[in-house]
Amino acid sequence: MKKFFVLLVAVVAFGFAANAQNALGLRFGGGSGYGAEISFQKGMGSNRLEFDLGLSNLGANNDMEFNLAGVYQWTFGIVDNLNWYVGPGLNIDYCSNHGLGLGICGQIGLEYNIPSIPFQVSLDARPTYRLLVPKGCGMGNFGWGACLAVRYTF
Repeated sequence: MKKFFVLLVAVVAFGFAANAQNALGLRFGGGSGYGAEISFQKGMGSNRLEFDLGLSNLGANNDMEFNLAGVYQWTFGIVDNLNWYVGPGLNIDYCSNHGLGLGICGQIGLEYNIPSIPFQVSLDARPTYRLLVPKGCGMGNFGWGACLAVRYTF
């Protein structure tokens, strides 16, 4: 009975892993600053986690911002290979010479999975409300940006 239970757990775990789709790529866009992010999506059944690590120039005062965002996304199919997604997340900023910032964010977008090659293209918006803003950095409490992403799916 014990061996059967272990085998059942292993089969279910491999089944979930087979359905989960991961993606790695770049996310380009802007809001308060323009830059690029390295983007990773970890599939979790029909939902997923997205992590984005980026760098942007905040403009007039030439401060560099490092940004890490983590978003839980619910995905919904529209037609074959075309989905939309939405979800909540957290955002951590580091502004050069000014310190750390912390915020909450949301994300909504549209994605297309190219059927003949393992690539995904998406367009999304991520509004962010910063609870903690580094003093003198040029960031406000509220920010958002529209982004275009290209990711390799595996």
